[in-house]
Parts: sequence; structure tokens; C-alpha cells
Amino acid sequence: MGIDSFPIKAGSPTKAVPGYNVQIVDPDGNTLPAGEDGIIAIKLPLPPGCLPTLWNDDKRFLEYVTEIPGFYVTGDGGHVDEDRYLFIMGRMDDVINVAGHRLSTGAMEEVVSKHRDVAECAVLGANDQLKGQVPIGFAVLKFGVDRDPDEITRELVQMVRSDIGPLACFKQCAIVKALPKTRSGKILRGTMRKIANGEEYIVPSTIEDESVLGGIEEAAKKLGLGK
Repeated sequence: MGIDSFPIKAGSPTKAVPGYNVQIVDPDGNTLPAGEDGIIAIKLPLPPGCLPTLWNDDKRFLEYVTEIPGFYVTGDGGHVDEDRYLFIMGRMDDVINVAGHRLSTGAMEEVVSKHRDVAECAVLGANDQLKGQVPIGFAVLKFGVDRDPDEITRELVQMVRSDIGPLACFKQCAIVKALPKTRSGKILRGTMRKIANGEEYIVPSTIEDESVLGGIEEAAKKLGLGK
């Protein structure tokens, strides 16, 4: 809403409002074509009224505008379509490097969430000695689903392979009762990643249900991950 009411496209917050020159770029600042995933950045200068710095931390603010010269880096990844509709696929932290290929875990989550039995899911990168990182999934099933979990995970692996390709190396997925979230509903992917990699972690003070982490630890062990 603003100048006009744009038609809605599923999965997109529509276009950037006037004053924001939102671009999809590669790490060198080159603009990428429509449909290709990259870094979501705002071309400088920012519109009037935007933050000029961070409170008592000028140095940290500069990190946002010097990582790619000429752009404010949002930290999100995604793409635009031919109509300049923006699609946010996830944090750039969630882009993993699998045997030299940069892959979006957000794109994999989108595929997994399409399964008729999946209520919600999270895909994250686990450390791997051979490939650097490999994607692993955690999925929560819809209420009333009583199918064999192993059968469902096989279907999920095949879906990712078909939609994204074998390069994704998505071969492991666990069915869990719940995903760890903050009270506002944000999935704690960083904590889950540390559990999968067997790293020490601090239980976030914002977590809604701390007991859910035990289920993630157990699922990670079944996948041969964690401690």
C-alpha cells in the first residue's frame, strides 16, 4: 500500500516503497537478474529518516555499509521476479557451502513445507568433514498424521532432490514433536545448529519452551550428529 494497492503474490511482501532502491546483488555488488537468489541490499544513500548510526557503536554501523561498497546490506537473501516483487528466502547466515556450492536452506525449507503432512520445518547446515557443510532438516507433522516417519522423511529427501537437485545433498531429516521458538514465534535455528554440530550453547532467555531442546538433541543423535 502507498502509491497504489499492488496485487498480492504469495510469498512476497510486494515491492519496495518509494525511496528504497532494493537490489539483489552478489558478494561483489553486481546486480543479479530476476529470479536469481542473492544478497538483498539497499543502494546508498538511504532515504531520509533512516538510521544514521547505531547507538554508541558507529564502528558496528559501518559494517552494514562497507561490506559491499555502495550498499546497505540487510543480511537477508532472496530474489525479485520480473515485476520487481521481492521474495525473502532467509538470512544470509542460513546460506551454506556444500562442496563449494552455495545453497539456501530457506529454499529447502520451502520445499519441505509443501509436503502434505508437514506443519512446519527448519533446515540448517551441519559441519561435514568431506563437504564442509551438509543440510539437515527437522520437521513437525500436522495433527493427526500417523504415517511411518521414515516413509515421510524419504519423501522429503526426494522432494528436495527433485526441486533443487542432487547438489543440495539433503539426505537427513528428523521428525520432531516441536521446534524451539522464542515467545514471538521465531525458530531458534542458531541454537539448533549448535546442537547438531555438538557445540556448547546457552539456552536463550527468550525461548518459549526449554524442554523442546531435549527433543532436538535426541533427534540429532539419531541422525549421527551432536554429542
